[in-house]
Amino acid sequence: MKRILFLLFPAFLLTFNASAQSRGIRVGYIDMEYILKNVPDYAEAKNQLEQKAQGWKQEIAAKQNDINKLKETLKTERVLLTKELIEEREEEIAFQEKELLDYQQKRFGPTGDLITQKAVLVKPIQDQVFTAAQDIAEAKKYDFIFDKSSDMTMLFAAKKFDISDQVIRVLNRAQRREQMSKKELKEEMKKEALEDMVDENPAMEERQKKLDEKKAAREKLIEDRKLAAEAKKKEWEESRARAKAEREAKKNGTAVPATKEATDKTATDKTTSDKTATDKVTPKSEMEEAKKVSDSTKAAKTQSSAEARAKALEDRKKAADERRQKALEAREALKKQKEEERQKAAQPKDSTKTN
Repeated sequence: MKRILFLLFPAFLLTFNASAQSRGIRVGYIDMEYILKNVPDYAEAKNQLEQKAQGWKQEIAAKQNDINKLKETLKTERVLLTKELIEEREEEIAFQEKELLDYQQKRFGPTGDLITQKAVLVKPIQDQVFTAAQDIAEAKKYDFIFDKSSDMTMLFAAKKFDISDQVIRVLNRAQRREQMSKKELKEEMKKEALEDMVDENPAMEERQKKLDEKKAAREKLIEDRKLAAEAKKKEWEESRARAKAEREAKKNGTAVPATKEATDKTATDKTTSDKTATDKVTPKSEMEEAKKVSDSTKAAKTQSSAEARAKALEDRKKAADERRQKALEAREALKKQKEEERQKAAQPKDSTKTN
C-alpha cells in the first residue's frame, strides 16, 4: 500500500502542477488521533466501550477462577478417584478452558466485539472529519490534505500546515449551533469569520494579539487613573470632614474626634514609646500584676499582724497566770510560816506550866 501511494504521489503533483503554477500548491494535513482525542462525543463513547471491556475482563477472570478451583479439587481428590472419574473431570476442565478461549477471542480477538464496536464508534466521527476537511480544502483552496496517522509515512510536517485544530473547531461549531438562538448564532458566525481570517493569514493573528495587548494596557491605565481619582476624592472628603469636626469642637469647647489616621498615628507612637521608654510607661497588664502582688502582700501583712497580736495576748495571759500562781504560792508559804512561828511561840508556855 505504501509503495502504491509513493508511486501515485508524483503523478498527483504533475497533474496539479499545471493548474497551480500561477498560485502555488497548497498542502495541509490532519492528525486523526489528535482530533478524536479532542472530540467530546468520541471521548464519551470510548469511555462507555472501555466500561464494557472491563465487564468482559471480569467475566473472563471469574471463569478462569472456576477452572482453577476445578483443577485444585482434582489434584486433591485424585488419589481417591477411579481412572474413569479422573478422565471425566479432566475432560470437563478441558471443555471449560476451550469455552474460555473462545469467549476471549469473541470479545478481544482480531474480529472480536471490541474491535468491531470501536470501528463502529469511530466511523461516524471519521466521516465528519473527512467532510470538515473537504469543506476547509474547498473554502481555502487546498490542493492536498493528508492524514498524519494513516499508513503513509510522513518524515516531516511543518506545524503551519496542520489543520487539525480547524477541523475540531468545525465539528464543535456544528454541535454548538444546535443549541443556540438566532442572536447567539449571529454572534457565533462573526466569531467564526474572525477565526477563519486568522487561520488564513497567520500574520493577522500576531497583529490581533498586539492589538489585544494594547487594549488591555489601555484599560488597565484607565482603571488605575480611576482608582487614583477615587482615592484622592476620598482623601479630600476625609480632610474636609476632619476640618469641619475641628471647627465644631473648637466652637463647642470639646475634644476633637479622633480620625482613623490620627488613631493609627497614636497607636504607632504608643508602640514606639513602649519600645524606647519601657521604664517610664507601665503596660496595663504589668500594672494589674503589680496590684495583685501588692494586695497579696497587704493580706499577708494583715494576717501576720493578727497572728502576732493573738500570740502577744496569749503570752501576756500566760505570764499573768504564772504571776497569779506565784503570788498564791507565796501567800500560802507566808501563811504556813506564820502558823509555824505561832506554834513555836506557844510551846514554851505550855512546858512552863507543867513544871
